[in-house]
Amino acid sequence: MEPGEEIEALVDELEQIVADAKSPFGGGGQRKIVDAQDIYEILDEMRRVFPREFQDARRIIREEGEMLDRAQKQADAIIADAQQQAMVIAGDQEIVRLAAQQAENIRDAASQYERDTRYNAEEYADTVLAHLEDNLRSMTGTVTRVRQTLNENSGSNNQSNSVTW
Repeated sequence: MEPGEEIEALVDELEQIVADAKSPFGGGGQRKIVDAQDIYEILDEMRRVFPREFQDARRIIREEGEMLDRAQKQADAIIADAQQQAMVIAGDQEIVRLAAQQAENIRDAASQYERDTRYNAEEYADTVLAHLEDNLRSMTGTVTRVRQTLNENSGSNNQSNSVTW
């Protein structure tokens, strides 16, 4: 499952409960009677899922850092190896110059690889976090609507002195 899909499914489930709820006798079209236990179960599931979503985002960021560290170490090793090989082989000034140029090219390629990897990893982490942020906004709106519906139902129930669940 993609990050946030489980939260989206739970929000959809909340919306469906409200959409399927029946209006009270004599109540308006906006007033609905819902089973509070169903709502609470979904909210509990959302609370259970959110920490996992945040853990996944943190894991992605940590893996990005580890990947960048490995890329830098690999680049350093390649450069060191190229420099060492250049020193062993080089006896002639031209060979030394060519080896240094090759090492510099490798260093530039490794630096570019590091920049590209960092950019891609940050881009991916930003996408995941943006998706999570959108899900949070959506869920907050849904929870607000459900609470408002519950409050409206509670208000109409208090006026008629009967509780309907």
